[in-house]
Amino acid sequence: MPKSKVIGLVMPTAADEIPAEGPTMYPGVGFVSRGVHLRSLTPAGYDDAVTRIVPAATHLAALGADAIMVIGTSLTFYRGAEFNAALTERVRAATGLPVSTMSTAIVEGLRAVGARRLAVATAYTGEVNDLLTVFLTQEGFEVRSLETFGSAKFVGEAARKTEQDILNLSVNAYEAAADADAVLIVCGGLRTLDITRSIEERCGVPVVSSMPAAFWCAMRLVGASGRIGGKQVGGGYGRLLEQSEFSTAEAQI
Repeated sequence: MPKSKVIGLVMPTAADEIPAEGPTMYPGVGFVSRGVHLRSLTPAGYDDAVTRIVPAATHLAALGADAIMVIGTSLTFYRGAEFNAALTERVRAATGLPVSTMSTAIVEGLRAVGARRLAVATAYTGEVNDLLTVFLTQEGFEVRSLETFGSAKFVGEAARKTEQDILNLSVNAYEAAADADAVLIVCGGLRTLDITRSIEERCGVPVVSSMPAAFWCAMRLVGASGRIGGKQVGGGYGRLLEQSEFSTAEAQI
């Protein structure tokens, strides 16, 4: 039997945590993590934490990770698309492993569902939302609307938002948009996995959100499609996770 794959997660938290979405979405995959202690959702907070990303990734490589996913959307988009790409390359060079970031994951997820005109829902303040808009524009998307919870605090703030809170914010963003062809929910702390299908049914367009997209992208780093079928799809995981084609490598994950 082939050895199961291990995905290393560089986490914005202080603790070495495994987000619940990963084992829920992909129960046969191993995960290891290393926190970089992001203290606030501000450029100053990101500047402090980003210096610890490469050391955290090399630690995970030493633990036997087969690929590295840098969790934290704003942590990787705040200096723009070129910075995100350069950071990815630095981590790849330091570890010798396939690498991606949560910001790259949402971009790849949006492209996978054919989206370009976005209704965006976030947890961030106006300053960070402006940086997100710049990043998305650089990646070729149009932000048609943006609704936010307006938080600058990292620890626990986004996680306290209920599924109904997130659904309402997302629907408001869609209704405020002109001809959006996707809803994008940005912030890994917002728990969206079980409400994605509900939002898609309300809005009639695909939904891409930070944490599910990150794990979907991480699976693709190790040769899988990221597709989730069967009862799990019916449980509300949405179009992105339903539509990916099955790859022959998936049988070995």
